[in-house]
Amino acid sequence: QVQLVESGGGLVQTGGSLRLSCTASGLTFNQYTMAWFRQPPGKDREFVASHIHKDGSTYYADSVKGRFTISRDIAKNTVYLQMNNLKLEDAAVYYCNAISTYDQYWGQGTQVTVSS
Repeated sequence: QVQLVESGGGLVQTGGSLRLSCTASGLTFNQYTMAWFRQPPGKDREFVASHIHKDGSTYYADSVKGRFTISRDIAKNTVYLQMNNLKLEDAAVYYCNAISTYDQYWGQGTQVTVSS
């Protein structure tokens, strides 16, 4: 049974930082591209960042470039999202995503709240 468990969300002031973690189990971690998506209140889920398993490439939404960093620890089966200089518009439920050629999995989400 595949599980993606996110943690690290919470309340932070604008300009602050948070680090989200997503630990995977039940899958071969290094065979999956790992990504973060988010869903702001009343809006659709949107792409935030991804880490490609084949070559370690990373991709970011324009709205987070230069502020967010995605990284992967293969030994811990964990992907991280370091979020710096948080803005009000970063408030959302953040979801971890694992995708391969054959299947895709989602975590349950972790809430990030940004206050002014």
